[in-house]
Amino acid sequence: MPINEEDPGCRLYLVTPPRIELATFPSSLAQALDGGDVACLQLRLKDAQDDDICRAVEALLPLCRGRGVPLILNDRPDLARQTGCDGVHIGQEDATYADAREAVGDSGIVGVTCHDSRHLGMEAAEQGADYVAFGAFFATETKQASTRAPVEILQWWSDIMVVPVVAIGGITPDNCAPLVRAGADFLALVSAVWDHPDGPGKAVEIFNAVISESS
Repeated sequence: MPINEEDPGCRLYLVTPPRIELATFPSSLAQALDGGDVACLQLRLKDAQDDDICRAVEALLPLCRGRGVPLILNDRPDLARQTGCDGVHIGQEDATYADAREAVGDSGIVGVTCHDSRHLGMEAAEQGADYVAFGAFFATETKQASTRAPVEILQWWSDIMVVPVVAIGGITPDNCAPLVRAGADFLALVSAVWDHPDGPGKAVEIFNAVISESS
């Protein structure tokens, strides 16, 4: 998989806030990416118009490319292809895996939300997903989480599957260690990074230190 080819252990999977200001967010993103190891960035603007999403990609893609960090677009395979993103992440009510793969090609990244369902995870892996995402593992205010995934699902997955797994939902430096030890390949982070009191760069630094200590 392009964001984890050498299996370097658990890494950070950043997700943008639900709304971003293009006048200021690129600076925050640069701080985060310069704060330590980051595997990828997902642009997740659920309520934005197509033009706004395209402008956001145009502003953020050079920052990501300059640091070797793939940019993945949430929900929209069509716009991912149109804007040159490195991949797309789809939920269970979004585009089909087949549509997503056709849009980004064999070399693009396709990730699939699987909530707390082992069946959905297996199904996505069999179709060819580059990663699956389970969650929410903890309470989160970023989005309305319809499911709560047990930590054990990560251990189960890592024991039988080679497809990487992303843990998402309410993850902080204080609660992420069990997820790392259970086998999460990536920790998906939103407010714990962008709203950190010492800035996103410091948040990335802290998360990477906790991962190192927990591995």
